[in-house]
Amino acid sequence: MKDTRRLYTDLAWLWPLWGEVDVDYAHYCDRVRALMDQHASAPVKTVLDIGCGGGKNVHNLERAYKVTGLDISAAMLAQARTLNPECEFIEADMRDFSLNRNFDAVLMDDAISYMSSLADFEAAFRCAYAHLKPGGVLITTPDVTIESFEQNRTQTTTARRDDLEVVFIENIFDPDPGDESFETTVVYLIRQHGQLSIETDHWTMGLFSMDTWRSVLTRIGFTVFETPYALGEDAYTVLACVKTRFRPVSLHRGGCRRAVSRFVRRTMDSR
Repeated sequence: MKDTRRLYTDLAWLWPLWGEVDVDYAHYCDRVRALMDQHASAPVKTVLDIGCGGGKNVHNLERAYKVTGLDISAAMLAQARTLNPECEFIEADMRDFSLNRNFDAVLMDDAISYMSSLADFEAAFRCAYAHLKPGGVLITTPDVTIESFEQNRTQTTTARRDDLEVVFIENIFDPDPGDESFETTVVYLIRQHGQLSIETDHWTMGLFSMDTWRSVLTRIGFTVFETPYALGEDAYTVLACVKTRFRPVSLHRGGCRRAVSRFVRRTMDSR
């Protein structure tokens, strides 16, 4: 089935209803801020949010930092600018961009899930590494891993605003357990003034083991710290990845590359 990704184009207007910016996103950003401040070698002042989407994480982080958002979707960036008019936003591909500046910290939230091949997955993290100052920290959270994947899992979320009600029905399925990806299908039940319309969406997402996450990040040059995080009934592992020393990274068409690490340090923060 062909990817449509309509949530990031003609259906992007539904995004503000899916997840409360001052509840769900605020809760996660509280943990992100704590980890940034804990692991960065210098006070965090500037943050790059790679794959910022509609800017809900930016909205929460900009209260503490100067935040720049980057995303490939023009429709989502339009929403991000409306929500955060004082912040800078850049339209670019997370696998292959160069801003010619570095940041104290980088956030790469669930947008990394759209890297459906190992090559793209690593390229995105190399770009993050290239845009961090030495001693800076990348925060990223595996949304679905091989260990946590549940075949045919279906979740339903209902949102209401004025005369608009939307039911988001999200299903994940892996048609080929031997590859590096799975499929997400979403059905949108949209009622405006009581009139129902039904829209569908589909995209392919990456599926890697936790060991793959660790090995890619450490090979690039990060020291990785792990901490548990729970939101409702869902449990995650947040990775705080420190750029412990400078490594030259060449930027080229197709991704940011070059970095090798020979060690990994992992700790569990039980806070």
